[in-house]
Amino acid sequence: MSKVVGIDLGTTNSCIVVMEGGTPQVIPNQEGARTTPSIVAFTSKGERLVGQIAKRQALTNPQNTVYSVKRLIGRRFSSPEVQNAQKVLPYQIVEAANGDAHLQIDDKVYSPPELAAIVLQKLKAAAEDYLGEPVEEAIITVPAYFNDSQRQATKDAGTIAGLNVQRILNEPTAASLAYGMTEGATGKVAIYDLGGGTFDVSILELNAGIYQVLASGGDTYLGGEDFDQLIINWLVEEFQTENEIDLTGDRMALQRLKEAAEKAKCELSTQAQAEIVLPFISANQSGPKHLNTVLTRTKFEQMIEPLLERTRKPCEDALKDAGLAAADLDDIIPVGGQTRTPKVLETIQNIFRKEPNRSVNPDEVVSIGAAIQTGIMQGDVTDLVLLDVTPHTLGIETKDGTFTSLIDRNANIPTKKGRVFTTVTDNQNKVEVHVLQGEGTMAHENTSLGRFMLTDVAPAPKGVPQIEVIFEIDVNGIVQVTALDQATGRQQNITVRAASGLTQTEVDKARTESDQQLQIEEGLKERDRIVGQLQGLTQSTRKTFELLSAKLTEEERSSATQALTKADQAKEGSLHELQAALSILETTAEALGQAMLRG
Repeated sequence: MSKVVGIDLGTTNSCIVVMEGGTPQVIPNQEGARTTPSIVAFTSKGERLVGQIAKRQALTNPQNTVYSVKRLIGRRFSSPEVQNAQKVLPYQIVEAANGDAHLQIDDKVYSPPELAAIVLQKLKAAAEDYLGEPVEEAIITVPAYFNDSQRQATKDAGTIAGLNVQRILNEPTAASLAYGMTEGATGKVAIYDLGGGTFDVSILELNAGIYQVLASGGDTYLGGEDFDQLIINWLVEEFQTENEIDLTGDRMALQRLKEAAEKAKCELSTQAQAEIVLPFISANQSGPKHLNTVLTRTKFEQMIEPLLERTRKPCEDALKDAGLAAADLDDIIPVGGQTRTPKVLETIQNIFRKEPNRSVNPDEVVSIGAAIQTGIMQGDVTDLVLLDVTPHTLGIETKDGTFTSLIDRNANIPTKKGRVFTTVTDNQNKVEVHVLQGEGTMAHENTSLGRFMLTDVAPAPKGVPQIEVIFEIDVNGIVQVTALDQATGRQQNITVRAASGLTQTEVDKARTESDQQLQIEEGLKERDRIVGQLQGLTQSTRKTFELLSAKLTEEERSSATQALTKADQAKEGSLHELQAALSILETTAEALGQAMLRG
């Protein structure tokens, strides 16, 4: 059986882990790092760069460097989150035909799942290098508060990357698995997960190997990126006050500010102040302008306090839904890189009235938990059982635009529930089922997941037909809805992905294109490798030939000259021509070596 990997597809960084001998092992990427920046860049030469190499060139190529794509995945273009993102992200966000947010890079439009898939492909390749075998199965984590569209889009990203996604796992739940397995802990635990772009909280009960999620909450547009943006805004204001120059229209300057903001934020986790120096950030008629300022931890904490207060209500709601008070909790586990910030840890302590347990690595714990779940599913880990919940209420639109719930938030999954509805007009022969997700009392206050039509309803006075609507949520949190006319037995069902997201045809097409692109890139890498070998061998062979020329026969001189000429000509040729020239030159180099021994 091939290995199944656990992947934390993060807003800022991603991580991949595999179970080996019953122990989770973090797989280093091709550069040797344990986490990979979730960044994809497209160069003027048509190359795709992923991870640290993409991050390094962002300064000179901001409009074609994509980061924070997780904050856009599964979202509508018209959503407030996307409209806000447009104001601060350097790349272009466009509206797709189905109303989703897509990204335009040069003359090509990408869906967020396609770009997330490129990051997943890099992780997949790293795992294949590490394991020495193909990797085709994975569990991918998502924020607990992701809705159905965002979960399905994440699953699509895995499919496009060439992975069979066995499970979509909630990030706090994954973190609890890692915490419980490594710490051997029991009791009631809160997972406070503040990452680069999202915030989650989950309340769990750990008892005799059973991990039961009692409640979840969160904010899918709150994280470290927002902390960075506050610093950027402050720097822009400071610079404009001092120099009367607005940097917001300068993409390269904004990218420099972003890098400086992230660096300062990290420094302030261990220092009282951070010095920010950016020479030649701009210029006016009087000459070049430099940014040189100091951000104190006190000022930074004042900036981020409103953001941290936004985490309080989801935590309090989760406790309430779990039927617990803060005093009932045995442990608080901070997860996500942003929880290294002292003010975040202070906020956690204020909310839960208990000092957080910092024993787990906040960058790796989620992916480690995902790998443990692969062990559970494969039977390698036999003493753990996971019981998760759905984070949102699910229901349909009924008369007068009312939202009628069928499955309440924090219901255990998988689950299946039904309810009988009827018609509102006489002889009504079809019924539209509008599927919604959210906590509002009216349909328009919630997220639309899809619509479908049940046709050929038997004619009858209003109120007589019995239409049963059944909601089913699988372990991935993905929804299927069935409508059944009890009089005729006619039914209609959908796996909810109609309102937004990629169609199956689009996913298949994106996967094919992705595979083709990978083949092209592998061909280019192989070509570069052979060119390098050929150049090195040409140089050494030419030196040897010049030293031995007088001792060679006419035939040997002619053969060597032809081989060197062919090698020079092949450098601009096809891969096949390069391989042929290298083979001939290797034979020539061997012959020259024998001639040298001849004396």
